[in-house]
Amino acid sequence: MLDTQPVKRRRGRPPKHLQGFSETRQSLLDAGVEILTEKGFSAAGLDEILKRVNVPKGSFYHYFDSKGAFGLALIQHYDSFFEHKLNAFLQDSQLAPLDRIKGFVRDAIQGMAKYEYQRGCLVGNLGQEMGSLPEPYRASLLMVLQSWQQKFEVCLEEARAAAEIPIHSNSKQLAFIFWIGWEGAVLRAKLEQSPQPLQSFADYFFDSLRC
Repeated sequence: MLDTQPVKRRRGRPPKHLQGFSETRQSLLDAGVEILTEKGFSAAGLDEILKRVNVPKGSFYHYFDSKGAFGLALIQHYDSFFEHKLNAFLQDSQLAPLDRIKGFVRDAIQGMAKYEYQRGCLVGNLGQEMGSLPEPYRASLLMVLQSWQQKFEVCLEEARAAAEIPIHSNSKQLAFIFWIGWEGAVLRAKLEQSPQPLQSFADYFFDSLRC
């Protein structure tokens, strides 16, 4: 389990021979995201993360002030990666707004299949474990979800303006509903090891937009 209690940082700078400080820190974040999307925060072991990138346990606090700080950095790291993906789909002006969202859905389904439904959404995973996580994580996770919702809201508003969805549609509410349902569908897809929950939710969501 990843202990979240603050640990006093070692004095001084990282050893001079660690020329790739930022690269190693990045590798720790990448490994942490991979493992936590599979196992969740409570089941993940710091030793496993360190071993994957060949970093001695004693060197961890040269890169992060505490294990709790590492967890917050993981949320930010995952959000940065995911927002880049969302922007690539939702801001593609060559496609109609709803086609952009459908492209995101197809890519997500393919991504889960690629990893045999072992990896889910880091934000969704941590949200389910919030009862055992440090309270500051709550605000960070909510901020991430709200940012994703806002990007969908903008795209859905474009769809409304283009008459792809009814003029009376509430884009903000639709974006909110999408992410509630989508995170649940990701969880169910992991449980069933099947794309069906994702596809079923997506089909229902797009059908509902015609009303």
